[in-house]
Amino acid sequence: MPTVFDDDHPARVTLAAAWESVDARAGDFWCTLEDRRIGLLPHRDAPLFFTALGRLLVGGDDPASRAALLQVLGRAYRHFDLLPHATTIGDALLATVARHARPLWTPQLTIAAERALGRATHAIRRAAAQADNGPAWWHVQVIGHDRPSPNIAILTVRPWRRLPFQPGQAVPVCTPRLPGHWRWLSPANAPRADGTVELHVRAVPAGTVSHRLVHEVRPGELLWLGPPGDTGLGLDPASTSDLLLVAGGTGLAPLRALVEQVAAAPNGRRVTLIVGARTFTDLYDAIALDKLQCAHDWLTIVPALSDDPCAEPAEQGDALTIALDHHQPGQDIYLCGPPAMLVDARARLLARGIRAGRIHLPNSFTC
Repeated sequence: MPTVFDDDHPARVTLAAAWESVDARAGDFWCTLEDRRIGLLPHRDAPLFFTALGRLLVGGDDPASRAALLQVLGRAYRHFDLLPHATTIGDALLATVARHARPLWTPQLTIAAERALGRATHAIRRAAAQADNGPAWWHVQVIGHDRPSPNIAILTVRPWRRLPFQPGQAVPVCTPRLPGHWRWLSPANAPRADGTVELHVRAVPAGTVSHRLVHEVRPGELLWLGPPGDTGLGLDPASTSDLLLVAGGTGLAPLRALVEQVAAAPNGRRVTLIVGARTFTDLYDAIALDKLQCAHDWLTIVPALSDDPCAEPAEQGDALTIALDHHQPGQDIYLCGPPAMLVDARARLLARGIRAGRIHLPNSFTC
């Protein structure tokens, strides 16, 4: 959702500075809101709500992060029945910022902030209209934090209450180390009896959330997960077609979850999983994949190594090229990976005569 000013507009920069001076004032915001309308928002949920709404107001996030914010806020407004009181909430937010951000809070900035809030509220209303019923967020505890490579972490988290998700979906994730910032991650597992969720995270240069999840978060810490969202990678429950899954990097996560979904209810379909990496040592989830391969005779896992001269000839190449070598008529094809892998994937598959209806790529969510 764009704000009323560009990322480098002076008003946005000033508003961001003003917000930084008050983003720990959730208690003051809640008291201000209580003074104006008693009982709108539970006190325990005020910090999450306040930081998310403030972040949306300030703007400057990439489209996927804004979508995550709206997923969380849309569900929050629906869950707490806040839409009839959106004006009251917005006024309380701006009053809190104005009270603690002097002398930054000039008349000109007030006008810009009111316009940005109007745009944000309009976007939240649209998101709430599309949201399902249910909680806006789940508190989870990190119970495992493994580092299979310097820039990748495998986090295992246990929600305080079960997270209802389907394999192939993504969930917004936020750490208290960076409140208000939400990033999409796809669970790497099908739902488990103990309710735990496995998340694969790669730290990228511009990824503030991913950096903290990989390099700073430790077992015992709390995170927040938002409502699951469809990515275009869910299995069709009516289909029994064989599957060709093509993963690059941590795009492996949702596709591994699909393998686990098939394993939970075998129906005769065969699955081929192509796992792309630069070298063999970059196959960060090799142990879990080997266990899956050994447990299921209907599963074939093939590494695709783009820069490993020691690899077998049949394993040398990019993931999509190796996948096309393994393609069989009638397979449904699911792909998830970095943008460079996906940018021309559909065109290459269509050029091979594969029907568009059998090609499944992630939508606006990142892999």
